[in-house]
Amino acid sequence: MSAPSILCVVGPTASGKTRLAVELAKALHGEVLSCDSMQIYRRMDIGTAKPTPEETQGVPHHMIDVIGLEEPFSVGRYVEMADPILQDILSRGKTCVLCGGTGLYADSLMAGRTFAPYPETGRRQELEALADREGTEAVLEKLRAVDPDSAERLHPGNRRRIIRAMEVYLETGKTITQHNLETQAVPPKYHPLWIGLDFTDRADLYRRIDRRVDLMMEDGLLDEIQRLLSEGVPPTATSLQAIGYKEPMAALRGEMTMEEAVEKVKQESRRYAKRQLTWFRRNKEIHWIMQEEPVDFQHTWQEVQRIIED
Repeated sequence: MSAPSILCVVGPTASGKTRLAVELAKALHGEVLSCDSMQIYRRMDIGTAKPTPEETQGVPHHMIDVIGLEEPFSVGRYVEMADPILQDILSRGKTCVLCGGTGLYADSLMAGRTFAPYPETGRRQELEALADREGTEAVLEKLRAVDPDSAERLHPGNRRRIIRAMEVYLETGKTITQHNLETQAVPPKYHPLWIGLDFTDRADLYRRIDRRVDLMMEDGLLDEIQRLLSEGVPPTATSLQAIGYKEPMAALRGEMTMEEAVEKVKQESRRYAKRQLTWFRRNKEIHWIMQEEPVDFQHTWQEVQRIIED
């Protein structure tokens, strides 16, 4: 099988991306580059559905287990770390199989998008202090004066993005709106073959998600969470606000029963899958493979071959 040097395997959670990416990498002498915003964290294995050694089948996987649980992370840092890896894979004559469900990461990497810097000049800390002292509205008022478009678009309660937009202006002299428009006008850096996995019946996908959550609990998700907390990871860490972690932690605090927490994880995971599909459907370059439950992987593989050969 011959194929483009970069393939992107995308789709909602629990759609079978990992298996397909591994099989593609094996067939094309390639390596997998993850674009999952939670699998980047070390020690968060079960709740992020991190691929096991049995699942990876010896295929090299990159951008998994790369940062600590309390480290800040962003799409900009993802591109900064992942692009050299992609370049290295290609330079060795290998195929890069980008795999994951974080659409912003995949799109930004393929576009070669640059991001306004996060310099340590103290301005962000000053904005944070202002928001602490007088509320986010005080920062929003400053933003209205220099970037009314962003001020209008951002939700008044979205403190992080409001501070970020104001920081970009103070550091660069450009509004974040202008920066984004300039970035989007640049032609994409890479031209991959996009393959998307979904299900003909949405209920099939939702049932797979529910089963995955049940399996996570059986595999010891609660033990994983309790271990992380006992090792000193603060409950407020951004990483622990992920679906699958924050709900059981709420149950541990007595805010709901564990049964209610599990149902909440399923519900939020289904909602997340819906948002993922909404994001990916905007990309008209994706070749969608519609599956049915139980999944006939041989059929999926034949569809992939047809897409590649076309």
